[in-house]
Formats: sequence, C-alpha cells, structure tokens
Amino acid sequence: MPRTVDLWLDLRSPYSFLAKDPAYALEKELDVALRLRPFSLNLAGIVNLNDPAALANGLRKVKYLYADARRFAAPRGITLLGPKKIFDQKLAHLAWLFSERSGKGRVLIDLAYPRFFRRELDYEDPGAIDALLKESGVDPAGFNAFVAGDGPKELAAHQQEGETQGVFAVPTFVVDGELFWGQDRIDFVRAKLARQSTR
Repeated sequence: MPRTVDLWLDLRSPYSFLAKDPAYALEKELDVALRLRPFSLNLAGIVNLNDPAALANGLRKVKYLYADARRFAAPRGITLLGPKKIFDQKLAHLAWLFSERSGKGRVLIDLAYPRFFRRELDYEDPGAIDALLKESGVDPAGFNAFVAGDGPKELAAHQQEGETQGVFAVPTFVVDGELFWGQDRIDFVRAKLARQSTR
C-alpha cells in the first residue's frame, strides 16, 4: 500500500504553484499517495495595513518573494505575475473541495494556478469559478448549496488539521509527522521517503 504524503497548498501562493508538478513526479517516482490539502494563509493579517512602516516593509517582502519565485519559475517556463490585490481564496478553495467529490480536484488546481498567475482568473468571481468547475469536468449544480452549507465547515476542518500538524505556511509536505516547508525542500522529502523504502 502506498505511503501517504500530505501537501498543503494555497491557490494564491506562487511557491505552492511551483511545488505542484515536482510533487506529482515524486508521487510516481516513489510510489506514494500524494494528498493535496487546502491551507489558507491570512496574508492581510501578516502585515498591519494601518501602519505605513509595516505596510512598506511588507510590500518589500512581497516584491522580493515574487522575484525569488520567478528565479525558480523561469527555467520551467512558468509565468508568475503578482496579483493586483490581495485576493480572498475561499471561493476557489471551496471549488477545489467540491471538485474533489467528483475526483477532479487536481484538474481544477492544474487549470487554476497558471491562470491566476497570468491574471486571467479572479478567485472572487462566482461566474469565473463556475466556468472553472465546468472546464474541470465538474457539474457546478449544487456548488452554491455547498458554499452555503457544508463547504465552509469542510474547509475549516482542513485548516484545523493543517494547524494541528504544525503547518504555518505553504507549500508544506508532511511525511510521517515531519514537516518540510517550501517547494525547494522536495529533495529532503525524497530522501526521507527513499530511506523509508529501504527499511
């Protein structure tokens, strides 16, 4: 039976986007079951938007992080345009969970990431999210009921489980309770899984 590896992602995170495909490859390489999980970063809560000095420092950090992410993205031909605002990812994460019910979660993620980072997808636009579900092969009928009903509770349960595992940022791999934060930590994940397979 394949070992399970949790990978916590935020659909707004460029580093999560960068982690996705190498993680898929790792799954095939080492016969592991990769479980993609939503984890919502509270970006607005990281910086005091009412403090000009803190806001300026936060913007410098964001600018650097995107420049750094592009260093990894460029050799892979991945476009990473910084969003024009701080998007609320909740609706997109709910669409992800809803699509999982049809076994289409990865399809939706694979469509969403590149479009968001080319500024072609608004995560807060219900019409755009409905179209994304359809293109993912998911009937959006019932999605509004999911958003108004069990969806937020299900999303909150994922968030709580991530926090219980110790997740504080994304992307984070969790292998047998050990956390590996960052898309550039995948070699450590690979090494741990390889050691386990030889036991």
